[in-house]
Amino acid sequence: MIEMHIAGIGLDARSGQPIILLDDEAKERVLPIWISVAEFIVLARTLENNKPDRPMTHDLMLNIIEQSGYFVEQVEVTEVEADTYHTTIKLAEKAAPSTSEKYIEARPSDAIAIAIKSGAPIYVDSQIVTEAAITSGENEVQETQQFHDFVRDLKASDFNAYL
Repeated sequence: MIEMHIAGIGLDARSGQPIILLDDEAKERVLPIWISVAEFIVLARTLENNKPDRPMTHDLMLNIIEQSGYFVEQVEVTEVEADTYHTTIKLAEKAAPSTSEKYIEARPSDAIAIAIKSGAPIYVDSQIVTEAAITSGENEVQETQQFHDFVRDLKASDFNAYL
């Protein structure tokens, strides 16, 4: 397993479909995971630390996990089957030393949102990284993130200045 970090979320330039971009520690490999628009909105709000008035589904899940005496140890992207990523949320008991672990299957976007909210690391099976990640230099990843930040902050009024 290779620890990966969220490089950003955005839209696939070719299909227009939302994606999560995970990168490795060296920022040399980027793993795109395609998601739905609804999942994209939830992840964007989670990454912005946007706190709704009432708990959202991921908050509810974390509350249930914690009230059951567990914590999120890590999220694992374990396999790809027919272009579908399979992800597991690994739970461990709060009691020290932990004597029990539980694994819960989840959609990648849900598991990643829970990882963000809980501060848990995200791991990807090394074979998936080898086969599905895009090799990228650190500058390219930073430029992509800067572009996403620029587009996210655009307003319609910004275009009037050029007419």
